[in-house]
Amino acid sequence: MAANILWSSTRPPFQGGGGVLASKLVRLRSPNAVQQALDEFTKLGRTAFLERYGFGKSRDYLVRNPRTGDLCDSKAVVGAAYGFEHPEEGPLKPADFSGGEATVVPKLQALGFEVVKVGEDWSSEEVHATVAAYFEMLALEASQQPYNKSDRNSQLRQTLRGRSKASVEMKHQNVSAVLAGIGLPFIPGYKPRGNTQLLLRQQIQKFVLDHADLVQKIVDALEEVKAPDAKVFSATLVTPPPIETVAKVESGPRARLPRKLDYAARDENNRKLGRAGEQWALEYEQHRLFQEGLGELFSRVDWVSDRLGDGAGYDILSFDSASEPRYIEVKTTNGAHASSFIISRNELDFSREVDDAFCLYRLFQFRDAPAMYVLRGDISKQLHLEPLDYRASFKKLVA
Repeated sequence: MAANILWSSTRPPFQGGGGVLASKLVRLRSPNAVQQALDEFTKLGRTAFLERYGFGKSRDYLVRNPRTGDLCDSKAVVGAAYGFEHPEEGPLKPADFSGGEATVVPKLQALGFEVVKVGEDWSSEEVHATVAAYFEMLALEASQQPYNKSDRNSQLRQTLRGRSKASVEMKHQNVSAVLAGIGLPFIPGYKPRGNTQLLLRQQIQKFVLDHADLVQKIVDALEEVKAPDAKVFSATLVTPPPIETVAKVESGPRARLPRKLDYAARDENNRKLGRAGEQWALEYEQHRLFQEGLGELFSRVDWVSDRLGDGAGYDILSFDSASEPRYIEVKTTNGAHASSFIISRNELDFSREVDDAFCLYRLFQFRDAPAMYVLRGDISKQLHLEPLDYRASFKKLVA
């Protein structure tokens, strides 16, 4: 009887009680462990996987393997994943925890996985309509035309199969994640949420290639150089985005986009935008020195990249004190807080050489309301860096 009371719907399963659900299920924190369980499900097949871990078929909820698109039994996957994360304890058994909307579903969603109610998977038509609706909003965002996300959500749901407002919002966050992953801009109000449906990734890639002119207009509009009307430096500093741990997705050949649609590269190569950002950062730095009582150093601030060109490993020389230089590299975008950007090998090496004297100023939302975060020191310790290019030669290095 006590067990029935512990898991009754009147008591939230994650609160108090000291039961297994409170003490163990909350200890499942690794997306990689869930991905391992999903991969094993796909490798063994449904019947063998369920038999191995002693679970029955899910009656209500399935979790999608983002690498294959397969829908897997949610409770069984969570039980197996716990064993991957805590091998010394082994997997959870069916009697160890409750499944369903109040337990397994929020756990998997919190770890970034898509959970689907049995019989309610998104169809190709629904995904296509969702992607098209997203790009309509993105085009309005890029051209700074007002629109109402709730109204757009409601209009889209009229064409879908009884989807909830929250499920459509999550799908839009999935779209943002795919666009960010292929170097294209996304709607700031829909924070990227990874581990997306394979069908969704395929539909987005197809939409981008089929509507290259529209995507081109969006990218061009977002690259427009427009100086902010008011420069209020005291309220511009924000914290950097956190580095998110997500399961690696392997879904066949990587999407290849034409160079002109590589948003991060275009943004980096747009010298007009970069120069405007550097000028803003220069004025910000002069303002900071006055605010900190270092006005005598104002005249020593040097816009090095303007005077000498790129190549020094930084753009602006400033100071923390008369004897402590601050080497500032400025990265500017009209995009959102978590937009990706390009770091050169020279800038990376320089940040390691001078360590705490190096500051990367990341300016974002530049044309609307400039905000900035600062990364100080060796940037390789603060960012996920993905190699993009190689220097080719006929020399072979040997130890």
